[in-house]
Amino acid sequence: MSGLLGKKIGMTQVFLEGKVVPATAISAGPCFVVNTRTKEKNGYNAIQLGYGEDKRPGVPKRGYFKKQGLSCKKHLMEFRGEFDYKIGDKIGADIFKENEIVKVSAVSKGKGFQGV
Repeated sequence: MSGLLGKKIGMTQVFLEGKVVPATAISAGPCFVVNTRTKEKNGYNAIQLGYGEDKRPGVPKRGYFKKQGLSCKKHLMEFRGEFDYKIGDKIGADIFKENEIVKVSAVSKGKGFQGV
């Protein structure tokens, strides 16, 4: 697996070899496989993951998820590669090994110009 969706829940600190290291606490998953892309049909292999419940989805989004037989997810992201997952499979943080280093990226809220 090359990725997982999650949400930042706060900051904390970890003590390593007598040093204090800042750490970000993340609630990763559970994510659900919403759709699959195949080389034959789409020209590339990928899976589409959905995370979080969408309480007020629009009509097109409701139709998309109804077609897949899933509840509406708030966030969708596609991960390219060869995967053995089927639509509806649940993927959680258990895909990571203990003490494995992971790369985390985020999208800013985009508050525009702040300041004097």
